[in-house]
Amino acid sequence: MKNYFIKAQRIFTPLRRYAWIFTLLVAFGGLYEPRLGLLVIPVMLSLSTLSFFRGRFWCGNICPHGSLFDSLLYPLTSNKRVPKWLRSRVTALLFFSWFMFNLIRKFINVSRLWGTMAFLDRLGFIFVASYLMVTIVGGLLALLFSARSWCQICPMGVVQMASYSLGKLVGVTKTTDRTITVTHPDMCHTCGKCARVCPMQLTPYLEFSEEHQFDDAKCIRCSTCVVHCPAGILTLNSPPEAKEIAANVDLHGYKNRQEIKAKLVEIRDLATDVKEFSFQFIKPAKVRYKPGQFILVKIQEEPKMFRAYSISSYDVDGTRVSVTVKRAPNGYGTDIMFSKFKVGDLITLEGPMGDELVVNKTAKKVLLVGGGIGITPFVPIARDLHNDKSFSGEVTLVYGANTRADLIYSEIFEELAAGDNNFLYVPVIARDDNWQGQKGFVTDAIKKMDLTGYTVYMCGPKPMTDATR
Repeated sequence: MKNYFIKAQRIFTPLRRYAWIFTLLVAFGGLYEPRLGLLVIPVMLSLSTLSFFRGRFWCGNICPHGSLFDSLLYPLTSNKRVPKWLRSRVTALLFFSWFMFNLIRKFINVSRLWGTMAFLDRLGFIFVASYLMVTIVGGLLALLFSARSWCQICPMGVVQMASYSLGKLVGVTKTTDRTITVTHPDMCHTCGKCARVCPMQLTPYLEFSEEHQFDDAKCIRCSTCVVHCPAGILTLNSPPEAKEIAANVDLHGYKNRQEIKAKLVEIRDLATDVKEFSFQFIKPAKVRYKPGQFILVKIQEEPKMFRAYSISSYDVDGTRVSVTVKRAPNGYGTDIMFSKFKVGDLITLEGPMGDELVVNKTAKKVLLVGGGIGITPFVPIARDLHNDKSFSGEVTLVYGANTRADLIYSEIFEELAAGDNNFLYVPVIARDDNWQGQKGFVTDAIKKMDLTGYTVYMCGPKPMTDATR
């Protein structure tokens, strides 16, 4: 099984990239100049004050140790799940109690030197020793489990959560705090990526409140989930802003989302790393869908996780649906589907969703450009155009793939082209010496066309769509 957690970009500002320099300066430079430890005092005051208004924002955006873990140790860590005992509140509180007991004891001992030349050195060294301990212990935990393992028990994290609770109690956080906000839960694909990239190993997609916000006090507001959300529906917003977003959201394309019990009735190999999975609806027995929509396929129960796939079948009687899946290198979801899904399995689906890809049927000329697995939505679209007697325009489908073996659904498009003089199918192969047809990229085929009067629809890898534009 692939690792559940994903190593994803976490560094979004220069401060988050280089703040670790402060950690090493205090932890190691303080061994030679103990007064460097006194720099930690304003740090502790700042994080305690900021957390009253913004929760653990400091941890995810300013903390020098957080920068050390994310910038230097993250590439080296195995990124495994942090053990439950290390993530528990009991462990955090016990460690906090032990840490504070020792810190206070050291303060009392040093206070006896008040007024002497050694006082500042000894006081500074208390913080130097603490920073050194965090660096060593936090570093070991990062290498053993995940980069932010230390943050689960960090005493300053406990202080921030306590300060944040006070801020919530007096109501100040209602306008000052910014938490993870989902545009609308119905738009979430339940793909779990927000959880898989979360430095704190939280599960935002399973815990959105009625206000569409993620309220876990451990959240460090680092925006990692926001940046990596495939649906682009996550933001950092205050409660009033979240309320405004919810009031103005357009759910067109998601209104028919429903849970569907289905049976996997066929798995068809389309290429070496591409399979078509066909499902028979059980409850409800019929589900109507339109060309260009997608559906969610449940891949595991704990934690609940789905994958979104474009529908590749044409809705004939509403009793069956097919999706086409390309096995991704190190893909968590596709690995499960390719290795564990078997004909006869009962699978939960959700959908159909998304805006129908409406082709302008008054157009005289239509160009469909597909690349790789991006050809999938054009299967039902091409069939729809072929079967619609009211459409009399010309359709050209340009389909690009690396090799002939990578072409999928060619037999369908060839059949449509053979039976329809207004349908032209142009497969383009990039790398295959034995291929006798159009060679190169889709743009090579398009350059030979007079595009005057064409309406163009594209689906495929971003480099292909960018080049085509």
